[in-house]
Amino acid sequence: MPNRLVDAVSPYLRSHADNPVDWWQWGAEPFAEAKQRQVPVLVSIGYSTCHWCHVMARESFSDPELAKFMNENFVAIKVDREEYPDVDSSYLAAAGAFTDNLGWPLNVFVTPEGRAFFAGTYWPPQPSGGHPAFRQILQAVLNAWHDRREAVESNAASVTEALAKSGHHAGSELPDAAAIGTAIGQLISSEDPEYGGFGTAPKFPMVPVLDFLLASGHPDALALADRSLTAMAASRLRDDVEGGFFRYSTQRDWTDPHYERMLYDNAQLLTAYVRLSVRMPERADTLAPIIEGIAGYLLTTLRLSDGGFASAQDSESTVDGQRVEGGYYKLDALARSAQAPPAIDEKVLTGWNGLAIDALALAGFVHDRAEWMDAARGAADYLIAHHLLADARLARASIGQRVSTASATLEDYGLLSAGLLRLAAVTGDAHYASIASTLVDAAMAAGESGPFPFAVPGGADPVLAGQGMVLPADLSEGAYPSGLTAMSAAAQRLYLLTGHAPYRDAAIRTMAAFASTAIGRPISFGAALAQMCRLTRPSSQLVVVGEIQDSAVASVARRRDDVGITSVLTTDQARAFAAAGFELFEGRTAQGGAPTAYLCRDFVCRLPLTDPDALATELAAG
Repeated sequence: MPNRLVDAVSPYLRSHADNPVDWWQWGAEPFAEAKQRQVPVLVSIGYSTCHWCHVMARESFSDPELAKFMNENFVAIKVDREEYPDVDSSYLAAAGAFTDNLGWPLNVFVTPEGRAFFAGTYWPPQPSGGHPAFRQILQAVLNAWHDRREAVESNAASVTEALAKSGHHAGSELPDAAAIGTAIGQLISSEDPEYGGFGTAPKFPMVPVLDFLLASGHPDALALADRSLTAMAASRLRDDVEGGFFRYSTQRDWTDPHYERMLYDNAQLLTAYVRLSVRMPERADTLAPIIEGIAGYLLTTLRLSDGGFASAQDSESTVDGQRVEGGYYKLDALARSAQAPPAIDEKVLTGWNGLAIDALALAGFVHDRAEWMDAARGAADYLIAHHLLADARLARASIGQRVSTASATLEDYGLLSAGLLRLAAVTGDAHYASIASTLVDAAMAAGESGPFPFAVPGGADPVLAGQGMVLPADLSEGAYPSGLTAMSAAAQRLYLLTGHAPYRDAAIRTMAAFASTAIGRPISFGAALAQMCRLTRPSSQLVVVGEIQDSAVASVARRRDDVGITSVLTTDQARAFAAAGFELFEGRTAQGGAPTAYLCRDFVCRLPLTDPDALATELAAG
């Protein structure tokens, strides 16, 4: 039996390489094999730090007898949902037709044409608690395939047709202040008044929702964000030894965390705590250790030697010879030093690294921490060197500089572009902004003939596209911004630097299409609503030019994240930006040799300021 996973880019796939199951990697070949053999396909989706994925691997996929049955009667495909997020999204949506208990591992049975006809998550090796054994599920699926083939294929076709018709949106205007207030009111009503956060158990950080609350400018929204972020920081969701946050809590009171730690959570939480410290300067001293802790975790644990950031850290570890979930994290610093830390998934994901670049660039800028901005620059340089392909195409993932063949998604283009634009603004390096401009232009060109202004250059995953399983674009969000939201944010930032109106038009048209849906379901559209808030305000820019070391004017500028985009740079750097086509920097020079601030609204700039108090007054006046 060939071992098709041993050389996979994904650590999750390689962890299954020794299974007796005859696994295939995602691609057209396994479906062709199933069609030739006329057997159903099992698409089994998980990720490296998924606890129940590991459990099912040990209990079922390592069982030689069960594997023999699978190999004889199915073609089995193993997918890393982080490497192929569009595959995961499509099959997760299809699985919703068969079960309400969605999650991972996600096991979807599909026809050789890729159409889902049954799905579920974890199944035990023996019947337990009313749940059938995995072997029973396999046999039932096989019986249906042989005995009711016509009905199976008809149902699968119906599911695929329903997916193709989903996601229709027809809005044309951004929400007004009253609509934003309605959404905020819904979130206030869903707050857990005793323990903070939203909902009951399991309880997630819901960082996109917090981003909306912070972006809205509404006092009640700011207070709600403050309560939620304060509660999480004081809870066991935060690792006060190593600084990072765990993925979620299994309990309403934030106790008993699910101990995996994700790059996307910690990057966004870093941004959220920095923004809270800017909006509530009286809290700066109490928030500083939290910000330091998250940034420290990113730099000391998730940063790889080549500059990129690993995607996650496992929840399971071996403590005193026993493999346990969360055992390592229950130890103090001294006890941890005697144990091997949980494994790192060293897979570098383009979009998630874009979030980290954005967060560290902002945190380093606001707190004047050069090492944080240097880490953001290192990740950007790695991605540009290894993930930026010909014709402004991006790779989705790599590990050890081995690049995956997985197609990049819209989130990769949007999140990386936004991160590069932030990095360019705070470091004064126009090179990063030029690359971001190229990526945004490519996504807009790809979207010219589609329903939205942005699309993936080169198209969606070719296997999904060939099967008719590509989902219509959607802004709904779980743990981090959708691809369309990310592209809108990147295009808006690019507009603020260039003054090129088509960027802003594309950003607005994208978000307006989803406005009414987002207002009605704010818990699922946090980042989209945050972007809508930013788009409804007058465009604002702040540029400080001159020799900026220890500049009082620069210090004032650093503490105002509510401006659309802020840049502190030298006169030579401003000239380089202007020469590269970024109109905001035209004619920006230091007046009389002193660091000089230019505050602009819709590209109409006020008189240059060299007095920090005068700049603070102008900023406070809006």
